[in-house]
Amino acid sequence: MKRRRQALILELIKKNHIETQEELARMLAEAGYPTTQGTISRDIRELKLTKISGPDKRQRYAPMIMGNPHVSDKYRRVLSEGILSMDSSQNILVIKTVSGMAMACGAALDSISVNGIIGCIAGDDTIMCVIKDQEMMDEVILQIREIIL
Repeated sequence: MKRRRQALILELIKKNHIETQEELARMLAEAGYPTTQGTISRDIRELKLTKISGPDKRQRYAPMIMGNPHVSDKYRRVLSEGILSMDSSQNILVIKTVSGMAMACGAALDSISVNGIIGCIAGDDTIMCVIKDQEMMDEVILQIREIIL
């Protein structure tokens, strides 16, 4: 039941401009899947849905995938406005950010799954990224620079 409901949610947001959980609940009920707001909230989280702005500037639900240019723009903006510099030592990449932006930038890096980054730890203005191996460091830095430029 859950898998079918979640598949229907993905189909509904693909075909319709759905701005709120209430709209989604109504459409699910019309399709024979009455649900609670709590269930819809969990489904949104599990499906990794996000809100994006359409051409009319109205918000709507969309899957958070790398191919989605709106999601990429959101992460690109956070990273380009937050990252000040990058420096490396062996397989550790240290990224300096604007004060208070390290956690947001670290979360963005984790979400976009930069090839080679195993994980990030963020403080107030510094992110420490562990890179899979030292040979991948230049590629990781290049990927991040391409995102922020």
